[in-house]
Amino acid sequence: MDSAEDTAAGTPEGPEAYQAWSEVTPDAARRLLVAAVDAFAERGYHATTTRDIAGRAGMSPAALYIHYKTKEELLHRISRIGHDKALEILSAAADAPGTAAERLDAAVRDFVRWHAAHHTTARVVQYELDALAPEHRSEIVELRRQSGAAVRRILADGVAAGEFDVPDVPGTTLAVLSLCIDVARWFNTEGQRTPDEVGALYADLVLRMVGARQK
Repeated sequence: MDSAEDTAAGTPEGPEAYQAWSEVTPDAARRLLVAAVDAFAERGYHATTTRDIAGRAGMSPAALYIHYKTKEELLHRISRIGHDKALEILSAAADAPGTAAERLDAAVRDFVRWHAAHHTTARVVQYELDALAPEHRSEIVELRRQSGAAVRRILADGVAAGEFDVPDVPGTTLAVLSLCIDVARWFNTEGQRTPDEVGALYADLVLRMVGARQK
């Protein structure tokens, strides 16, 4: 997901968005998923109907059920793709060479940048978790646990190496992730900062928060 939703579906995140869901096939299924992201972000999951989604996709309500059995299945697919991306970003930073400070900088910078560039998608991915069916929620919670473990590993490495002053690694992990995720709630493409600029700002803030030695 290197960009956000499809402008043809009315979403505000950019014209490259439709290609961002390339793993979703066929094309009609992708159109419905893009429309669902837009609708869920605008109206909330529970207030959105399958008719709303189909209408945004320019399709009949009956067409939705060819590709998705329920509205919840659509939400699960969106959530799974988004959480897989989050885990990919954070694991790549945790596994990269370099100091703990360099790895934490990359993790926060890239994670924040994604939440800003894909703020509509990210709002659905991060804030509609409770609407998932129990078995799907458990699956997503496990992905979130793995993402948290990647950040926790970087922090623990930094403490062990004397790079960070963090007396509570689990609590600090939660604080870092919460700070990054919240960007999706307030980011505005018409604002003064770009996703890259917000990513750089938050990376600097987090490094200061953990007491990283300044170069």
